[in-house]
Amino acid sequence: MKYKILTEKDIYRGNLILVNAETPVKSGENVILSEAAPNVFLQREAAFYLTEALRKIGGEDGIVLVSGFRSRREQSEIYKMSLSENGEDFTRRYVALPDCSEHQTGLAIDLGLKSDEVDFIRPDFPFDGICGEFRKIASDFGFVLRYPKEKEK
Repeated sequence: MKYKILTEKDIYRGNLILVNAETPVKSGENVILSEAAPNVFLQREAAFYLTEALRKIGGEDGIVLVSGFRSRREQSEIYKMSLSENGEDFTRRYVALPDCSEHQTGLAIDLGLKSDEVDFIRPDFPFDGICGEFRKIASDFGFVLRYPKEKEK
């Protein structure tokens, strides 16, 4: 079996991109965005598939799109805001540093159960009801759950 040695150029090709504290977003990435909901943008293909997934389960009215693409500046502002409002321990646990957030790729979306108040940093997305239905079909549309309970590291 032949193996290909991946170069930095290979790592940043396509939609399979690793982004975390050890592998920050490559600066200057071009992301073509589409509006998935008012003021929530995703990479064009991701927005299409998210819309299709929500349509399939009739989730447009029960699931809210909380946060999609974020610029480096937005991610920095969110991090600073969380530090002042929630403290360092909480922020390090739940908010990525600028350039270390998958949101900067345009491929990540935070979803929440529609309610009067939705927590921007940790939206409620239960395992039952309409959210449970989305969880069941998410992978059919290219979405995976990041940071499941006890797998946050």
